[in-house]
Amino acid sequence: MKTILLPFVLLFFVFQSYAQLQSPKDFLGYEPGAQFSRHADVVNYFEHVAEHSPLVEYHTYGKTNERRPLTYAVISSEENIKNLEQIRKRHLANARNEAEADIAIVWLSYNVHGNEASSTEASMKTLYALITEKQDYLENTVVIIDPTVNPDGRDRYANWYNQVKAEPYNTSQAAIEHNEPWPGGRPNHYLFDLNRDWAWATQIETRERLKIYNKWLPHVHVDFHEQGMNEPYYFAPAAEPFHEIITPFQREFQTEIGKNHARYFDEEGWLYFTKERFDLLYPSYGDTYPTYLGAIGMTYEQAGHVGLGINTDEGYELTLTDRVEHHHTTGLSTVEVAHKNAERLNKEFNSFFDNSQLENKSYVLKGNSDKIAALRNLLDRHEIEYGQASSNRISGYVYEQGKSGSFTAGENSLVVNTNQLKGKMVDVLFEPSTKLVDSLTYDITAWSLPYAYGLDAVASKRQVSAENFADRPEIKNTPQASGAGYVSKWNSMQDAQFLAALLKEDIKVRFSEVPFENEGKKFDRGSLVITKSDNRSLEDFDEKVTRIANEQQRELLAAKSSFAGSGPDFGSPEIKVINTPEIAVLRGNGTSSLNYGEIWYFFEQELQYPITSISTDYFSGVDLSQFDVLVMPEGNYSKLLDESGFHNLKSWIRSGGKVIAIGRAVSEFAGKNSLNLKENKTEKDTVSPNLIPYAQRERESAKNLITGSIVKTKIDKTHPMAFGYDDTYFSLKLNSRSFSLLNEGYNVGYLEEPEVIAGFAGSDAIKNLENSLIFGEERLGKGSIIYLVDNPLFRGFWQNGKLFFVNSLFFVNNNKFRL
Repeated sequence: MKTILLPFVLLFFVFQSYAQLQSPKDFLGYEPGAQFSRHADVVNYFEHVAEHSPLVEYHTYGKTNERRPLTYAVISSEENIKNLEQIRKRHLANARNEAEADIAIVWLSYNVHGNEASSTEASMKTLYALITEKQDYLENTVVIIDPTVNPDGRDRYANWYNQVKAEPYNTSQAAIEHNEPWPGGRPNHYLFDLNRDWAWATQIETRERLKIYNKWLPHVHVDFHEQGMNEPYYFAPAAEPFHEIITPFQREFQTEIGKNHARYFDEEGWLYFTKERFDLLYPSYGDTYPTYLGAIGMTYEQAGHVGLGINTDEGYELTLTDRVEHHHTTGLSTVEVAHKNAERLNKEFNSFFDNSQLENKSYVLKGNSDKIAALRNLLDRHEIEYGQASSNRISGYVYEQGKSGSFTAGENSLVVNTNQLKGKMVDVLFEPSTKLVDSLTYDITAWSLPYAYGLDAVASKRQVSAENFADRPEIKNTPQASGAGYVSKWNSMQDAQFLAALLKEDIKVRFSEVPFENEGKKFDRGSLVITKSDNRSLEDFDEKVTRIANEQQRELLAAKSSFAGSGPDFGSPEIKVINTPEIAVLRGNGTSSLNYGEIWYFFEQELQYPITSISTDYFSGVDLSQFDVLVMPEGNYSKLLDESGFHNLKSWIRSGGKVIAIGRAVSEFAGKNSLNLKENKTEKDTVSPNLIPYAQRERESAKNLITGSIVKTKIDKTHPMAFGYDDTYFSLKLNSRSFSLLNEGYNVGYLEEPEVIAGFAGSDAIKNLENSLIFGEERLGKGSIIYLVDNPLFRGFWQNGKLFFVNSLFFVNNNKFRL
């Protein structure tokens, strides 16, 4: 009797479960598109669906800096859900040519930019449609939905909008609800653009997401966005340039998906465009990064960046409801095409991972052990395999020389071979220079990791044998009861973190402006000297210093005497006390939110040193005498630094203050009275008739552009800003801005005859960089203005530039300023 009743009982519970399943409208109390949902409401809905549908699993993969959950749902047939782990493993085995697979894997990522908020609303609608209307798609397809890649940015936008919107909503472009305040909802907590962080993995959202992404490596990945309100809808195929690593199938299948979208859009009379603007080159996007891992990576862009409804310039009202419907349609269309081509996707996915045709078989890098360790950390996040070189002499393209030659590998040399699952991604990230079929791109055109990490490297056409990379031995310093103090080297960010940790515990530290020798060991400029004499008030001085050094894994020399074998003794004027600086950073209207975010993140998460952020809204009323350093992010300060404001700032500098100006902020000091900095003029600055045909003007303008190029830069390594560097540095130049060399002051990093190592730079732009400043210092009274024309903190990934910024903070003209 019990056996007979059991099936009916199970059917009853299944029916009850489906009966309790609610649509987004029923659950939220409004139709998606009628309001902006807060992140918590979205999470609640996905949890509800997973609880009431056997076709859905819902997981949390991390938390944001503001403690919001990062989540993803897995949707498929009931049978597939039961065998999900087996499907996943077979899919990865197919990539390794170890098994065949027949299930298509589609990953849909929504709302990476917080104020492009229509896509999260669409994610709920798409989830519900897949399990109620499109179950046939799921028989041979696994769909992964990340409903909100950037919860902190989304809630920043949604909460602001819900606070200021009119009831009913106002369609005027002038209305407050269509004009976000600084910094806007686009970036995450630290104001990073998460859609440009996939490869560099600086942010917690990216790092946690990659752990799950690497477990699946989907066949198709879509990143949902919004663009200008007058631009209807963009979908694949993408624009040129395509990176040469992208296969013909990846190009063709984008077109197939685009044509399927077009069929639905044409039926509804919705406008769209393809093959324009959004290229597939820069590797850190949500379309390119998956593409370089075998996926059909695509960006979908809906007209938006506005509230519930707005009157566009083209005379129609664009509503959130429209935007949601369009993203919902392309989401389902993408799954449909994958479902119909599951066998083909698996076959081509398998073919993608054949790396035998790659020209470069190995990349070998050597240099500072801390920089090697930092690069290894990045490779670990991407689950890229590497080893330690076992051969000594290697032939190939030598990065530092910019030509073919030979390279001697040392015991700490890192080998990254391309005969691995992610070999094509390795090739993209390490190649010396990316080939460009078109100079007009959407982002930077150079990013090669050896340059970014400041490591010597060779690209070899022969595979270099490698052994397992040995773990670094743990450093265990012991306190020395007798002696003059301790000495530590200075040439990496880890050394900077050690200095910051010492200063935060009120330990006085010195640095050397010249090389010296102590206890038979040589130390270069910038080396840290921690003397007992300076720290007499600390009873546990030795224990504190060695504890911090062990925590930071810094090797100390215990100096028995301050008497030098060569060079200055510890008491020499050449070994200067580092006065612990009070640092202020400007933020708010006029400043670049992205650059402020880079600075904020750098201080809090990397250097771990306290700062005071000051808004430009009230900066004029701030007493600067409480600060030693003022950091000015990229921005336009013309309103802030009017005649009165600039006079006050100069007075503070003359009294001993230090300004660090980054990127566009440098322009605020060019041509000002009493300052030496001048901006180089180009031929385009002269007034003349423009006879270039209209259709050619964008192409012609490329002559004056630099789109993220790597430029070989000369360095005065004797200046404190350059301590820890050699006489050559590879700088990431983001634009064509050019300043003349300082006649009075210090040209620390500069170009004489510019040598572009990688990336695009227009002919006129290169010419204008002749004899131009990259990094410099200008003295004004007791203080200094530090010019960082190239932003060394750009997106947090150009690791080799960060020490210039740290040196500027702690070493350059280190006055302890007080009025």
